[in-house]
Amino acid sequence: MALISQRWGYVRIITGTIVGGILGFYVMYRVEISYKEKMKERLRQYEQELEKKEKLKEHEESL
Repeated sequence: MALISQRWGYVRIITGTIVGGILGFYVMYRVEISYKEKMKERLRQYEQELEKKEKLKEHEESL
């Protein structure tokens, strides 16, 4: 009886480790994708602001 219980314990530990690793990998993947999208959006907004400043500067120089 103790051998079966011990074996069942090992199975639970190994299964938990594998499932936990997969879940952790998935969560970190989603966090990374989310972070990259936020940074792309910030970069896009920054580039738009630079374009507006350049156009304004060109307009002021032409006057």
